[in-house]
Amino acid sequence: MTSPESSAEKTPRRVQTGSPWEESIGFARAVAAGDLVVVSGTMPLADRGVLEGEGDPYEQTHAAFRHALDALKEFGLGVESVIRTRMYLTHARDVDEAGRAHKEIFDAVRPAATLVVVSGFVDSRVLVEVELEAFRGARAS
Repeated sequence: MTSPESSAEKTPRRVQTGSPWEESIGFARAVAAGDLVVVSGTMPLADRGVLEGEGDPYEQTHAAFRHALDALKEFGLGVESVIRTRMYLTHARDVDEAGRAHKEIFDAVRPAATLVVVSGFVDSRVLVEVELEAFRGARAS
């Protein structure tokens, strides 16, 4: 569900996905401000909190980016508009598998990317969380 667009896009537009954390913590899945769209940290969780790719960092990375890219679709954007990615992993051993998934999705786009290892996530089964930033003006260039 999206909020109504403001006139002349002077006010940020927000997308909610119905995640219970969005409500309890008070955040939006994605926010567009001007030509920039940012997508909040996104885990590989499907509807009702079902984990995708349990124990598999490659599959979890794919799923998390798929969910983040779905949020971009609410703004009429796709992978070609992504200018920055961030990947948070719980284990350094998963860098190659997460990187392989990232390359498959973004190789043609080559966004700026950051990958860091963190101590853990809210759900201990999660190995990967991702964020995206996209540029809406890229569609016109």
